[in-house]
Amino acid sequence: MRDASDGPSGDLLAWYDVHARVLPWRTGPEERRAGVRPDPYRVWLSEIMLQQTTVAAVRAYFRAFTERWPTVQALAEAEDDAVMAEWAGLGYYARARNLLKCARVVAREHGGDFPDTVEGLRALPGIGPYTAAAVAAIAFDRPAVVVDGNVERVMARLHGVETPLPAAKKELTALAAALTPQERPGDHAQAVMDLGATICTPRNPACGLCPWRAPCVARAAGIAAELPRKSPKKPKPVRLGIAYVARRADGAWLMERRPDRGLLGGMTGWPTSDWSEAPSDDPPMDADWRDTGEEVRHTFTHFHLRLRILVAEVPEGSVPDRGAFVASVRPSDLPTLMRKVFDLARSAVPPR
Repeated sequence: MRDASDGPSGDLLAWYDVHARVLPWRTGPEERRAGVRPDPYRVWLSEIMLQQTTVAAVRAYFRAFTERWPTVQALAEAEDDAVMAEWAGLGYYARARNLLKCARVVAREHGGDFPDTVEGLRALPGIGPYTAAAVAAIAFDRPAVVVDGNVERVMARLHGVETPLPAAKKELTALAAALTPQERPGDHAQAVMDLGATICTPRNPACGLCPWRAPCVARAAGIAAELPRKSPKKPKPVRLGIAYVARRADGAWLMERRPDRGLLGGMTGWPTSDWSEAPSDDPPMDADWRDTGEEVRHTFTHFHLRLRILVAEVPEGSVPDRGAFVASVRPSDLPTLMRKVFDLARSAVPPR
């Protein structure tokens, strides 16, 4: 750790004071100088939302969440279904379940105050090493080492690290730690991320505008755009499945709440078969199921999914073996996969 005014850290913070991104969850340099402290709730919420998701995608969700639930206490008191519906479309739904668990622990066991150390934050549900470090640094100015994809790229180029990821992660984290200052560590963490997002970009880095262009080893060697190197990825497997879309004579749709654990956990959607190489045909009720000839394709983190769509029209009074009929379906409340199914299926089961 070093003093904020020393060498590269000072150069970076001077750049950040002028060029910091304006983000709805951020307390900017001018606000900090005026004595405004970051809201740990907003910092934590943004970090959970930003996991494996872009800033552009998160903005609208963050505004909607904070308008509806402006404090951690308000979120802790929210209905599970309301939170899951507000999260729909953002993906990685385990984050939403852990969001609620964490909010309730903070509200009930910590009086609504987030712990201000990495160790204390790590003890909360759904908070791993990266999120704990980010909240500790940004919200509480703890000199924690915050390393995301942007930071890894900046460190690899600044120091000319040619070891491919993920093998280089430990080395890049150590290099980031050596640059983290005791003063303004939160601003420093955000500054490195901003540098990676706006200047030291994956392709065509704007080296001429970079505050670290002078000491950058990769720039001097002419290999900045080639770093960080990455080990070849294994191809994702393909899983198959069936989605069952049934409409009752009174216009109600058959929906099913998925188990809390697993993909799309806790979300409401169309009943499906298992997702595997050879899925079983497991319809949710006896009906005249018709194959639409349509197929939804969707990619999760570890596999590609292809769902055939079967539809059925059933009489009033029909009772499903699983799931329940609901009077109406709002596509905006569905996770992306289920919305794709609906878009293809509803023309095959027109309204009555």
